[in-house]
Amino acid sequence: MTDDQRSAGAPTLEDVARAAGVSRATVSRVVNGVRNVDPVIQEAVRRAVSVTGYTPNRAARSLVTRRADAIALVVSGAGVEPEAARGDSCTGASGEEDGGSGGSGSFTAQVFADPFFGRVVTGVVDYLRPRGMHPVLMFAETSRAREEVVAYLRQGSADGALVVSTHAEDPLPALIADAGLAAVLFARPARPVPVSYVDLAHQDGARLAAEHLLGRGCRRIATISGPLDVPAGEARLTGFRDTMARHGYPYIPIAEGQFTQESGESAMERLLAEHPDLDGVFAANDLMALGACHVLREHGRSIPGDVAVVGFDDSSAALACRPPLTTIRQPVEGMAAEMTRLLLDRLARPDGPVTSVIFEPELVVRGSA
Repeated sequence: MTDDQRSAGAPTLEDVARAAGVSRATVSRVVNGVRNVDPVIQEAVRRAVSVTGYTPNRAARSLVTRRADAIALVVSGAGVEPEAARGDSCTGASGEEDGGSGGSGSFTAQVFADPFFGRVVTGVVDYLRPRGMHPVLMFAETSRAREEVVAYLRQGSADGALVVSTHAEDPLPALIADAGLAAVLFARPARPVPVSYVDLAHQDGARLAAEHLLGRGCRRIATISGPLDVPAGEARLTGFRDTMARHGYPYIPIAEGQFTQESGESAMERLLAEHPDLDGVFAANDLMALGACHVLREHGRSIPGDVAVVGFDDSSAALACRPPLTTIRQPVEGMAAEMTRLLLDRLARPDGPVTSVIFEPELVVRGSA
């Protein structure tokens, strides 16, 4: 852009049109995302936008497209008692319903403490940023907050919602579906609703964990499950028990956790008290595995010499553990990006079918097993 152009103020559509060698109307169509524009012309306009430094007027663009160019990223809970708080990719933390002792401050603090949530945000932001869009973070841990989310979407303040439910009984997905609003979920909902979702093949991941422990020679194996009222928690336990049974181990000691480090510590204490000779542990997420490792060391057990430990998620907790955790990788950032892509596709094709995308887990071998 020349000095004369700079002095004349912010670049306009006309400036972009001259640089691209097309009409102002064509530039407007490209900038506003009209689909039936020749790809060669689209690329020429994008180059001209870059050269001139043109920035679309969001308010004016919204009048044309009837879009907010914003996506609501909603972390939603069902409002359970605070001691049942959870923190995993499948179930996070939740405060008490409608302003009880575990109110919104507790809910948000627990969510931000969960390494999974940061990975979701990274995946969403990285996908939206090149497309000139941004997420609006919302929390919906009470009935009033859920009503506010639905109203926010109804009035067009956001074009659609990416929903991370933190509790199996979360009513928000059904509320959004009943309102006919565009949304995509992270993880299969506990109760069927006509909303697209992304998820992981959790049973396959648990199978990888069982086979790895058996392959190491472990024979007295226990598991710390996730909360069994959550689909992912139940699926990981089912996959693990089924694989062990197929290898001739019909009974596996189980201690249920809540996807938090503290619950992993408590579960490990119970397992050691009841099965002091165990030589392998599968924890259904890395935070619980981290807690289990702390307890094992406190009891003088070496890892993996005395007890091999496998986690699930491949989160930052896996690397914080000593030794670093062998774990099952859940590609959260990629799943969040795919969730976002599905939502944008839904906005472009409102009559398109509801769909699901299931990602494959991967065994990551480190020092703990």
